Amino acid sequence: MTTALVRAPSIDARYCPYRLEIRESRIHRRGVYALEPIPPRRKVIEYTGEKIGRRETKERGQGEITYLFTLDDYWTLDGAIGGSGAEIINHSCDPNLCTWHLKGHILYMSKRAIRPGEELTVDYRFSAKIERVPCTCGSGKCRGTINLKKGV
Repeated sequence: MTTALVRAPSIDARYCPYRLEIRESRIHRRGVYALEPIPPRRKVIEYTGEKIGRRETKERGQGEITYLFTLDDYWTLDGAIGGSGAEIINHSCDPNLCTWHLKGHILYMSKRAIRPGEELTVDYRFSAKIERVPCTCGSGKCRGTINLKKGV
C-alpha cells in the first residue's frame, strides 16, 4: 500500500498552540504560515502520524511525495495518516524552526521570532548517503540539496 497525498491538509489545534494556516508556497506545493507572532524558543507544532516499522516505511517511501519522519532505526511517523499539519511544513536550508525529539514526540520549535504571514520551515537534513534531493528553498544559505553535505 502506497500512501496518497494529503488532499485536504489541515492544522490540528490539539498539537499547535498558535494560529497557523496552510496555503500555496513558493518553496513547494503548499506550506504552513503563521497567522500571529511566534516568540523564539517556543513549541510551534508537534509532528504526528501513524507509527510504522521499517518494512512499511520502505513501501510507503516509494512515492514521489511522502510525509515520513524517521523516529529511530526502526520507527517512522507517516504524517499522511493522522498528521497534525506539521507534515506540510517545507524544507529550508535557513529554517525558522528546529526539531526536538522529546520522549517519543517530534516537536518543531521556533529558532527565532516569527512574523505573521511568514512561512514556517525546517531543515529536513536528509542523509548524504541517500539519493540527492534538489532544494528549492531560495534562501541565501541554500546548499542546493535537501541532503546534508558529507561530513556534516
